[in-house]
Amino acid sequence: MKLNHNEISTLGELKKAGYQSKSIKDELRDNLRTKIKNGEETFTGVWGYENSVIPELERAILSRHNINLLGLRGQAKTRLARLMVNLLDENIPVVGGSEINDDPMQPMSRYAIELIKEKGDATPITWLHRSERFSEKLATPDVTVADLIGDVDPIKAANLKLSYADDRVIHFGMIPRANRCIFVINELPDLQARIQVSLFNILQEGDIQIRGFKLRLPLDIQFVFTANPEDYTNRGSIVTPLKDRIGSQILTHYPDDIETARKITEQESKLDARQADAVYVPDVAKDLLEQISFEARESEYVDAKSGVSARTSITAFENLLSTAERRALLTGADSTMVRLSDFLGIIPSITGKIELVYEGEQEGADGVAAILIDDAVKTLFPKFFPEINKLEKKEAETPYDELLHWFFQGDGFELLDEYTDEEYKRALDDIPALNQLIKEYQPEYDKKDIYFLKELLLWGLVAYKKLNKNRFEEGYQFKDMYSSFFNDL
Repeated sequence: MKLNHNEISTLGELKKAGYQSKSIKDELRDNLRTKIKNGEETFTGVWGYENSVIPELERAILSRHNINLLGLRGQAKTRLARLMVNLLDENIPVVGGSEINDDPMQPMSRYAIELIKEKGDATPITWLHRSERFSEKLATPDVTVADLIGDVDPIKAANLKLSYADDRVIHFGMIPRANRCIFVINELPDLQARIQVSLFNILQEGDIQIRGFKLRLPLDIQFVFTANPEDYTNRGSIVTPLKDRIGSQILTHYPDDIETARKITEQESKLDARQADAVYVPDVAKDLLEQISFEARESEYVDAKSGVSARTSITAFENLLSTAERRALLTGADSTMVRLSDFLGIIPSITGKIELVYEGEQEGADGVAAILIDDAVKTLFPKFFPEINKLEKKEAETPYDELLHWFFQGDGFELLDEYTDEEYKRALDDIPALNQLIKEYQPEYDKKDIYFLKELLLWGLVAYKKLNKNRFEEGYQFKDMYSSFFNDL
């Protein structure tokens, strides 16, 4: 029932309007049913979960379950919990001045019961918007029972001149104050086992005990927990009786394909409008950026149990545009395009977000990041050009022979970081065999993206060990594979 909250300010007016109490779990369930029936999107802005996580989450809500979202970092667990707010009623009535959002029709705190007893239908009513019905706590080892449940407040006792035997001296913790709200505890395994135990009765029986006060408070809360599976062995675990009281455990995951990963990155990247307007990003550059995270999740140098967050691609995308923007500013250009050599600028975004195994530590964080970029180039290369086989006969002809011969005859080829767009294009256009390969294998490719594709071809030949690439202070140098050998003779 939808009530005009602007016209209702007392308990009597609320009764007259025919208001009926509803638990938060029923509220979520009913609103979800309506959205599903109407074909509306339930969790907007979450990509890749349409056929996996979201249906499971909807089933859990329809079952009125408390929920545990279990998955590696950067898998939108907290975002999903926050989006549940959209399934709440727009406004709900609350007894005016109540610390724990008492339902006027079913008061449970001493304050609300006594106020209604004193004022009856004249009891003041306030309205709580759904945006205020979300409470979140990051579980850390220093969280106490007093933080979550509550404690005796000596200052309140002194001010009100009350005995410690009076339950009015209680200061309620975060959970009672989140009555009729969604309450999220992030990283649940980080919560000490004895603190997890304090949640048992709240989840099952609904009563709480504070410093000897046994209060029968049937709290009405939708609990959502998040946890990283690695935490079960790393920093602690969810105690078994608590897991038993959580209705549904839902496994989250990383995007399954590049297209979904791109949607997430483009949605979440925080870009300056001037930056977005000034820097053109070819589609293949966006695919390459996402492929780096996919490579990291499979890499022998990266700890797979720790995961590679979606934030890796997001911050890398921001750094990629900033690298191109900085070059434009230095050269006085109003606009520019992303180059493959700009990917050097994303390395700081990768190194801080991947956990390395022993072999990765030996390579060094920067070295692993460079390897991941090369691996991503190698993966994308066959989508545009003929595949290069690991084993080839010595005399066998390949489509790349003419280009490799050009490098063999020359002194190499340099791409400087601070080339203007004109200099950059001219340098790549000056390699006839490179132009011929693009014309032969990608004749219909978007002309704006051709130069990035030319660079991809060169980097791909390096990844397949057909060319040699060296980084120096001003840029990159591409040479024949054997040039350094002959130079040393």
